[in-house]
Amino acid sequence: MKINYKEIKTKSNLLSLLRLFLAIPFWFLLDNFKYDAVRYITFALCIFGSITDIFDGYLARKYNQVTEMGKIIDPLADKVAIGVIIIKLYLIGEINSTYFLLIIGRDILIFIGGIIVTRIVGKVLPSNVLGKIAVVNIGLVILLIILNVNRNFLVFKGFYYLSILLVFVSFIAYVYRAIEFIKKKNYGTL
Repeated sequence: MKINYKEIKTKSNLLSLLRLFLAIPFWFLLDNFKYDAVRYITFALCIFGSITDIFDGYLARKYNQVTEMGKIIDPLADKVAIGVIIIKLYLIGEINSTYFLLIIGRDILIFIGGIIVTRIVGKVLPSNVLGKIAVVNIGLVILLIILNVNRNFLVFKGFYYLSILLVFVSFIAYVYRAIEFIKKKNYGTL
């Protein structure tokens, strides 16, 4: 598979790159997590990042600019932004080590697996629906933590435990789909 770096200049890919670079302010803002103003600014940036995630896909489809580069940058931006926030929340003691390892471990395994599958089948596999649902749920947990919601609140616990379940289910779905694409490649039906 050849990556065309000129594809970066599409509107949708530029939005994904913007979201990727949001990881920098997230890292520094969370150094001052104890201040309400910082939490609200971080929350607003998370919402902004979510909006760019919605619009980059919309623009790619609307202008027929779905690219191999976009299939890499979009999920990478999501993983880096969420990864930076999860790492920082762990370092400042806002999430426990089990949750940290589940989220980061899943993303690392999916990233490495994605590279391997791309080399085998010759194309980048797009994200799947279960993966997107898992990321949205993890994002909601992050937003609730940023807003300093009581961790004993039923809504928080519901999203928290659902995100853990979705980590496992979405990972299994990714593995299953990767195996199916490799089988199709081997049988010449891809």
